[in-house]
Amino acid sequence: MKILLVDGTVLGRKTGAILQQIEEYIQDLAPNFELEIMYFSEYEHQIVDGTPLNDSMKAMVAKFEEADAYIIATPIFQASIPGVLKNAFDMLHPKTMRYKPVSIVANGGTYQHHLVVENQLKPILDYFRALVTPNYVYTHTTHFNADNKIIDEGVQDRLRELARVFVQYCAMSDTLCKEAIDE
Repeated sequence: MKILLVDGTVLGRKTGAILQQIEEYIQDLAPNFELEIMYFSEYEHQIVDGTPLNDSMKAMVAKFEEADAYIIATPIFQASIPGVLKNAFDMLHPKTMRYKPVSIVANGGTYQHHLVVENQLKPILDYFRALVTPNYVYTHTTHFNADNKIIDEGVQDRLRELARVFVQYCAMSDTLCKEAIDE
């Protein structure tokens, strides 16, 4: 299975650090998975305005289309997901993520911002008909040291559990027909 771990921001390092930790946990559980971290900071983003996509955005969309499952990582800025992440979703065909497993991790500066996952990100993924795992992990800036390493054991435990459930969702989805009835 091709797993795309999406660092859904062009700013900061914490979401990338979370994905690197999850990548280790998934590799331990499913060494046959092909894992790739997509850092949005490595792409030349453009606004969805009806003009043809540039080569960088075409490459990003292709990675989404080729993936069998996703881990979406997002910071919470101004009580919302970053515009660059929403813009990326806007570039995808509605059936790109259909019936594919997705887990969510997020981080923010206040503990209340975890609700952004419930109120903004999950509805977008539901629109895509993705198989969203029931357990997401929200981190706070205090869960990291100065080098952006996760130092909170509770967060580590939740990330391990997220990886375990994600791998199980991948196994369940493997035989699920991805073809849509409503072509």
